[in-house]
Amino acid sequence: MLEWRRRREPSAAMLYASPLIAVALTMLIGVAVFTAMGYPGAQAVRDIFLTPFLEPQRWPDLGVKAAPLVMIALGLAIGFRANVWNIGAEGQYIVGAIAGTGVALATHGMTGWWILPAMAFAGILGGMAFAAVPAFLRVRLGVSEILTSLMLTYVAVQGLYYLVRGPWKDPDGFNFPQTRLFGADQTLPVLAEGSLVHLGIPLALAIALVAWLVLEKTTAGYAVKVVGLAPQAARHGGFRADGVTWACLLAGGGLAGLAGLFEAAGPFGQLTPQFPSGYGFTAIIVAFLGRLHPLGIVFGGLALAATYVGGEIAQTTVKLPQAATGLFQALLLFVLLATDVLVTYRIGWKARAA
Repeated sequence: MLEWRRRREPSAAMLYASPLIAVALTMLIGVAVFTAMGYPGAQAVRDIFLTPFLEPQRWPDLGVKAAPLVMIALGLAIGFRANVWNIGAEGQYIVGAIAGTGVALATHGMTGWWILPAMAFAGILGGMAFAAVPAFLRVRLGVSEILTSLMLTYVAVQGLYYLVRGPWKDPDGFNFPQTRLFGADQTLPVLAEGSLVHLGIPLALAIALVAWLVLEKTTAGYAVKVVGLAPQAARHGGFRADGVTWACLLAGGGLAGLAGLFEAAGPFGQLTPQFPSGYGFTAIIVAFLGRLHPLGIVFGGLALAATYVGGEIAQTTVKLPQAATGLFQALLLFVLLATDVLVTYRIGWKARAA
């Protein structure tokens, strides 16, 4: 009879190698799945995962897609390290964009260097405020932040739909459900003329560096680790679990809100009903693929960004449906979790009782 046996000490090498193994297995399974669906599987997987890296003209697209994923995943990873499970980053991402857009609309027709920083600050506050709801419910009432943060995502989506179809609809937009286009001082500056690469990309890398410094070199980062690994020891050490919960959820919400504002003030240039892109959910995969480490998250963000860019390529080359991108991402998460289980446990035979 088969049984799961916990390993005495999981291999550190396998712990860091398992994301690479998961990616390789996902590609192999993807070939089989897409072939079974009637598409050229090998070409589909190559276009989804390899072509964005092999064609230099696609690299700007990778950076634009990776930036919000990295920012959101960094905030989530802080909480995951402390066993604070913020699953509602998508909603915080949307509310951050709404808050920043509110500043943009209030300053319509105005100019000044201060407008974009004010929008970014509003985006951070919006995301933090939305994350404060599950934080309060978790700390005061013991309600699972998994459920509350996830369900609030639908509130954010409906709020966005109401605004772009109602009070914030562009009066000059031919009745399309969208806000006014942002002005020059309300959009992220591009780093090269005629390029999609905007200021948010280097800022995402800078945030990753700051997150690493905080998590690895400060008392606050140590508190997050201790609360996550040994709550009893954390209490004896003077670290308050409630305070860490608040800090983790607010940090995750703030970074998700900032990512939302950067997306609204960058590629979109306005708010539309198509703004919810699933980045908040995909960032969960990024965080685990990067092993909750800021440097790993940067590479994980690039890997998942490739599935977005490559999915668009595959729609043209092999006529793969748009939903295939989500299928590939879900498959990657499933395989990653499966490899993690095998790193921690092994399968053995249990002798039958006589």
